[in-house]
Amino acid sequence: MKQRTALIAGASGLVCGECLQRLLASDAYSTVTVVTRRLLGIAAKHPQVREVVVDFAQLDRVKADVRADHVFCALGTTIRKAGSQAKFRQVDFDYPRHLAQLALAHGARHFSLVSALGASSKSGVFYSRVKGELEDALRAMEWPSLCLVRPSVIAGERQESRPLERLSEALLRFGPATYRPVAACKIAAAMVATALREPPGVTVIESREISRVAGWLAAGQGPTTVAGGRALAIRGSRYGVYQIGDVYARSCSVIVVPGSGWMPKRLASYAVQRGVGISSTRA
Repeated sequence: MKQRTALIAGASGLVCGECLQRLLASDAYSTVTVVTRRLLGIAAKHPQVREVVVDFAQLDRVKADVRADHVFCALGTTIRKAGSQAKFRQVDFDYPRHLAQLALAHGARHFSLVSALGASSKSGVFYSRVKGELEDALRAMEWPSLCLVRPSVIAGERQESRPLERLSEALLRFGPATYRPVAACKIAAAMVATALREPPGVTVIESREISRVAGWLAAGQGPTTVAGGRALAIRGSRYGVYQIGDVYARSCSVIVVPGSGWMPKRLASYAVQRGVGISSTRA
């Protein structure tokens, strides 16, 4: 099998730091390009790692290096750290969008994004609206394969102090499954496993399904391709509420359901009305 190449943006953060370790441990990738604002240190000394240090506001200066089969992006900040909504939008929208444009132009086949729970361009919450607008922008690029992962609070040991996120992590640990913290390693596992399969169209993985999807795909239970499809909806359990919004539903071609064949009436009705295919994990 021909080895793939990968590119990571945000490797100094929790999720893409985990992605980097998984990619280097996999024999599926020959090289991993890490685009970063600051030197990574010892991680960059790995023989498969190619480090590109750049201010993301000047990404065009290294556009020739933004080249890989699979791209993993977890660029992001907080409004508190950014200092203003305008700066936050620059980091969480402008930088990832431009990265995606350059990578796609250079022939990348898969783009995986760490988005957020509740992301929607119609949201009344600024943070969620920016995340949703980025998702819409990536969809509009018509990537051959696009994965949008929407975690709640991301759990793990951060290099930087984020007291509010630590507080949220502690409070939500025993809350409803939808809002419980998700370990960065689980998010990374879901992203890498999905990338290796390159499902055509748009794959959206909601927070409560991340762990199941990571294990399901890694075990080889998911479909490798979707014939003629533009999108893939993954449901991991009977009780997992997999939200398919209006914009996403219009491009959805296949709904993957558990081996039992059970699915919510809403999705069954949608499938019948739109002629959407239904696939079972048992198949």
